[in-house]
Formats: sequence, structure tokens, C-alpha cells
Amino acid sequence: MSKALVNIEKLTKTYHMGVVEVHALRGVDLTIQSGEFIAIMGASGSGKTTLMNLIGCLDKPTTGKYSLDGIDVHTIPEEELAALRNLKIGYVFQSFYLLSRTTAYENVELPLLYRTKLAHHDRRELTLKALRDVNIEDRAHHFPNQLSGGQQQRVAIARAIVNEPVILLADEPTGNLDSRTSIEVMAVFQKLHQSGITVILVTHEQDISQYAQRIISFKDGKIRSDVINNNPKNALEDLKALPPLDED
Repeated sequence: MSKALVNIEKLTKTYHMGVVEVHALRGVDLTIQSGEFIAIMGASGSGKTTLMNLIGCLDKPTTGKYSLDGIDVHTIPEEELAALRNLKIGYVFQSFYLLSRTTAYENVELPLLYRTKLAHHDRRELTLKALRDVNIEDRAHHFPNQLSGGQQQRVAIARAIVNEPVILLADEPTGNLDSRTSIEVMAVFQKLHQSGITVILVTHEQDISQYAQRIISFKDGKIRSDVINNNPKNALEDLKALPPLDED
């Protein structure tokens, strides 16, 4: 963890709903080092997803500063911001958002198609590598409706990492999964983190947060606690402790 990847200073976000102002973030200061695995927790409306959207450049703050990998995000034009999102940020959602009429391989390849100077051979290599990294390469030519929920989430993760981003954001990635599949997905995140990817995970599940090395809790748009988890759970060990299941 040699350098600050995310620097946030006095960040606020206010939504206007008619005459009502909703203060989603209220002056947040946060530094995230390269190589961290962070879980962000909080009740619905606490500000955790708003923060995730701002870190992922899916939204802009009302006031405050945010830099990602040394780039002042709030100062660059929209075209450069789109390129930044595609090349430096991977995003995984609770709903998988896979294209139903395309294979797992084609879903994962999609972000690479925006890199027009990338040769077909290189695109193929990156796509297959991403599928291998999440242990879903054997389902590359299956369509989403031929995959289980956990497999679909693996494909979504592969799509998020195919551009080899510096940061991987995951918003409630286990929210639609059963307990066993949730642990399997957390094993994927831990493996990616060990490979050097910075992982930021939003969750409302206390047991899921325990797989991270740092846990940040939000309440009413502010950080209420920020603690180091010195003994994070090991997802692979937890899987071994479960009774075996037949393969799908």
C-alpha cells in the first residue's frame, strides 16, 4: 500500500427533490491507499452508495474535492471522464446487468470494444484472462440464462476487471445471492485483491464486511467509524468448512 489511490476532501452531495434538499453526504474526508480491501457499511440512506457512485465517477459532488490515482476528477471534461471510468475503474452491481442475448465471453469483451486501437488478438487474450481470473472460463460460451446467479456475478466481475482497472468497486455484490454463493463471490474478490487490485465493497451485511481488511461505517451522510480488521475471514477456508454440493 505505497500510495494514495483515492483522496477525498470535504465531499458533499445534495439532491433536490422539489423544494426538499436531501443531504446524502455531509463533508466526507477519506484516503484510500493502493492495494487496500475496504468494506463500506451503513443502513439504507446512510450515504454509502452515494459515495461509491462518486468514487466511480458515475456522479459528481456538490462541493469538495476528489482525486483518483492523482487525477482531479472534478476538473476534467466529460469525454476524459468517460475514458477514466473505462480504463481505471471496474464496477460490479447487485444486479448483474449482463446482456441476455450475448454469451459470457461477449459480455466480458464489451468494455474492450471501446478501445478502438486494441487488436482482436489482444482483446481475446484480455477477455480469456478475465474469465480465468474468476474461474468461469469453462462457461465462456454460455448465455446468462444458462448460468447460476453466482456464475452470472462472476461474469460481471470479469467484465469489471477486463480493462485491468486500478480500482474495483462493488455495490452490494452478494445482495441477490444465497449464503454459500456469497462466500464463493467473496473468495473471488479476495483473490483479486491478493493479485494487487484495490477493492471497495459496499454492503449492509456484517458477515460479508468481515472479509475486508478495513471497515468504514456511514450514518447520516458521515463516516462514523473507520477501523482496521486485523483478522479478516478467509473465504476459501469458509467454503471448505461447508458441506460439499454437486456441481451445477
